[in-house]
Amino acid sequence: MTAKRSIAVATVGRSDFGLYEPLLERIAADPALALRLMVSGAHFDPRFGPTVREIEAAGYAFEPGLAMHPESDDAAGVALALGRGVQAFAQAFGARRPDLLMLLGDRSEMLAPALAALPFNIPQAHLYGGKVTEGAIDERVRHALTKMSHLHFVSCQPYAERVLQMGEEGWRVFNVGLAGLDRIHSHSRSSREELCREMNLKPAQPFLLVTFHPVTLEPAGQDVQVAALLQALEQSGFAVVATYPNADAGGLRIAASLEAFAARNPRSVRLLRNAGTRLYFDLLATAAAMVGNSSSGISEAPSFELPVVNIGSRQDGAIKAANVIDVGYAAGDVLEGIRRATAPAFRAGLRGLRNPYGTGNASERIAVTLRDIPLDDHLLRKKFVDLPQGM
Repeated sequence: MTAKRSIAVATVGRSDFGLYEPLLERIAADPALALRLMVSGAHFDPRFGPTVREIEAAGYAFEPGLAMHPESDDAAGVALALGRGVQAFAQAFGARRPDLLMLLGDRSEMLAPALAALPFNIPQAHLYGGKVTEGAIDERVRHALTKMSHLHFVSCQPYAERVLQMGEEGWRVFNVGLAGLDRIHSHSRSSREELCREMNLKPAQPFLLVTFHPVTLEPAGQDVQVAALLQALEQSGFAVVATYPNADAGGLRIAASLEAFAARNPRSVRLLRNAGTRLYFDLLATAAAMVGNSSSGISEAPSFELPVVNIGSRQDGAIKAANVIDVGYAAGDVLEGIRRATAPAFRAGLRGLRNPYGTGNASERIAVTLRDIPLDDHLLRKKFVDLPQGM
């Protein structure tokens, strides 16, 4: 009997787990593959959830002892946590080497499993390289993961071309779209009345879905940025459903500002530490608009034809559909963006909007590749492909 191919999947927070979920189900269902879920990072941080409970509720078993969340809300805390993460993953790989390691995205915590796997010569597959986000440290993390990986599953053709531009061989690059979109197309949506009852909001009152993460290349301006956002939200006249920021340095300060904002506006503001996939999709399907700087507004909101007010530089360089309105940080700019996004004519113009990040069959294509590609010396020995001379 042929042994199953062991696929280790590293997840370090709510942002990647939601994108992984349809793929995890597909890997677990494949008789030739054995899913090994390695949970770390912010999943175990009680200040942000902890979202490990969502993984447990979904019925997944996972590795113990991989917690590495920062102990302080600053750059040193993030860096020290990363070091602990490398040690934890190295011990796990030393105890049991997987056949292949899967990584996703651009969170700094994702560097820990990638770095730990290098000395073990474990083939690495990276989801969603080639993207550009000029306003965040994520940009450098993403490209570093690309160069450490042996297989690349990208979300659109321009990103595939950028991975090739980084010297990767063409046979290693697969344009599959976002696996997280697979779940959207099969999602059974709650009615507006059901959602508002769950959120304790008035059904007749439209709401904004708000997520604002630290802009890691602009830490000095964060407090002013958040204050301007909250001022615009108060002046907008909309109810607000806000989600917690990510675990980057400064995230806890943003969370504290949101807590105070919700306490000042108990009738119209709801704050969620972790929405979970089902509730989050219901919010995307029902909100009047999304406001903030989350990549979800770029990648998932188009599938719901949801207007997005994208604030500041965090998503600079990302491919954006017509639902995205870019604005500056000033309260007046954000407020004008909200007015544009919630205008009936703008929403009507988004009917039939095509999501540039795929149509919902990525998980199948990724799983088949993981199952069938030879895990041999040819895969491990990477060659750098130079651009033609004169380019």
